[in-house]
Amino acid sequence: MKQLIYRSQPFGFDEAMLAGILSQARRNNARDDITGALLVRHDLYLQLIEGPDAAIDALFGLIAADDRHCDVALLLARGAEDRMFPGWAMLDDEMPSMAWSVEQVADGAIEAAPPEALLGVFARIAAEGRVPPADAG
Repeated sequence: MKQLIYRSQPFGFDEAMLAGILSQARRNNARDDITGALLVRHDLYLQLIEGPDAAIDALFGLIAADDRHCDVALLLARGAEDRMFPGWAMLDDEMPSMAWSVEQVADGAIEAAPPEALLGVFARIAAEGRVPPADAG
């Protein structure tokens, strides 16, 4: 299994666009055995996706070509034994505990963050133990 973390800048971000992304992700990810979390802020998408290697590679290719994302950057790709978000075709979170300010993001702090810091952001969300809604997975 592969875990991948990327960041991008939303293009034309609004709640309707986010709802469309989440609906499509939940439907397609459930089909493709992909789970993960999308952390959302007006200036940033930070996402962890996990699942079969080929499915993750294909999904990242689609994300990189999606015009709802600008400046897509792969931050981490690694093999993993266990899923961080089992049961979540796509958890969404508005980053209440995001470690980086808007200014820090603009200055490249996320790209400079070590893998442990990136994984730690998602581990905190996963530790909350939220139960997936019926349509999330």
